[in-house]
Amino acid sequence: MNTISVQELKQKKDQNENFQLIDVREDYEFEDSNIGGTNIPLDQVLNSIDQIDTDLPVIFCCKSGNRSNAIVMAISKKMNLPNIYSLTGGVTAYQEEIGLA
Repeated sequence: MNTISVQELKQKKDQNENFQLIDVREDYEFEDSNIGGTNIPLDQVLNSIDQIDTDLPVIFCCKSGNRSNAIVMAISKKMNLPNIYSLTGGVTAYQEEIGLA
């Protein structure tokens, strides 16, 4: 499974790289604090594949990395997308190391 570190994500943001960030936490979690991107709750992701830009690297995040790991594995089994990643440590790690967006 492909993962990306908090530092790698920060570098992508700083260099204005073209990628899609999808936060799979519940709406209330996203509204409480987030690091940017689009909020698609985990239970809606597989029904929202049309919202995923498969031409770009896609980075999934959640609070700790567990939900994003699960959805990356599920999408990898359903579709052969080599350019999808899970943020290691999730939003919590990003906020601890980098701060809020």
